[in-house]
Amino acid sequence: MRIMRAEQFGLKREVEYGTPEQNEAAMRIVGDVKAEGDAALLRYTEQLDRVKLDASQLRVTREEIEAAYDQVDAAFLTAIREAAVNIRKFHEKQLRNSWMDLQPDGTMLGQIMRPLKRVGVYVPGGKAAYPSSVLMNVIPAQVAGVPEIVMVTPPATGGKEGIDPYILVAAAEAGVKELYRVGGAQAIAALAYGTDTIAPVDKICGPGNIYVALAKRAVFGAVDIDSIAGPSEIVVLADETADASYIAADLLSQAEHDEMASAVLVTPSAELAEAVAAEVKRQLAELPRQEIARSSIDNYGAVLMVDTLADGIDVVNQLAPEHLEILTADPMKLLGFIENAGAIFLGPYSSEPVGDYFAGPNHIIPTNGTARFSSPVNVDDFLKKSSLIYYSKEALMKNGESIMTLARHEGLEGHARAIQIRLEKERE
Repeated sequence: MRIMRAEQFGLKREVEYGTPEQNEAAMRIVGDVKAEGDAALLRYTEQLDRVKLDASQLRVTREEIEAAYDQVDAAFLTAIREAAVNIRKFHEKQLRNSWMDLQPDGTMLGQIMRPLKRVGVYVPGGKAAYPSSVLMNVIPAQVAGVPEIVMVTPPATGGKEGIDPYILVAAAEAGVKELYRVGGAQAIAALAYGTDTIAPVDKICGPGNIYVALAKRAVFGAVDIDSIAGPSEIVVLADETADASYIAADLLSQAEHDEMASAVLVTPSAELAEAVAAEVKRQLAELPRQEIARSSIDNYGAVLMVDTLADGIDVVNQLAPEHLEILTADPMKLLGFIENAGAIFLGPYSSEPVGDYFAGPNHIIPTNGTARFSSPVNVDDFLKKSSLIYYSKEALMKNGESIMTLARHEGLEGHARAIQIRLEKERE
């Protein structure tokens, strides 16, 4: 693992928008599904996923989901249920109510909160299957009150046997009642524009490969999307009190996600830097997904040396990482100085996988420095807000001249006259 001064490290990674060929392919798939519906959806499923289906087979049946329960172990079922409880409790605290504010002059202003009607959830199935992502997408939408939640996932997440049974069970435990075996850019297009089999949605959430990301970008505007997710990232800010084996394990926990994942240690301790580099090498040799993790560490991993923890905080805020662990003598003391991070893990026992799977906060978190301006998936993502204005006669008579002044300043005489006609009539 490279050890270097922080100023030598490229603090901003290029946003991954795909190659021209990938963009062209994604746009072609989206366009075809929009124009042809199920026919294109089935064609691309056979071409790209090597699974031949007819339209009647797209929707996963209740019997398939029930059969999946016989294929998962009891420990998983217990763990997924416990995680679901934690995730639901956390997101319930995010709920906000509609409100109205009545003024003495009879004016009433307010905000009405309503859930989206129909949301599409994409659950990936490439290098691994992610039952946890089912919970992280579905539960906040349920808490928000979304009445229709539809899930799509590639048809062979479990290999030749079809959809991974753990994904099916997670979907059932999360309460998903509408599930389709379709993935990639073609699934995103189907959710956005609809087909004879899949009705269109209002918003699409969930991570996926580069083609999924490009397709989400292409359909944005026709529907809302959560984000265009990049490769996973972890930054660990640590001092000499930290355990090198803990840090190495946490760095590798993200490196094993993807060859383009980023795992970075920021520290003022040269001794810790050397120890972590050595420990990463040792642990990497024992990791089942070591080829993926090694590529990530070699290309996007680093130990960044800084003079002080304060300098380290500056580096962290520039990186704006998806996941930030603070492993110092007093992590709470540093928390107030962290401005940009998707999720913050404090202390030696708050390993990043605790948040990925179980604690309750959402693990779908802004990547690629976008934590500077965006947030993890939350209940607000599934709510829309309407402003409410009830203006009284008294308020209009009092403020009408000011409203007309502003309208005429902008050259919008029609706006001004809409107020003027009322003022003149009330003054007769």
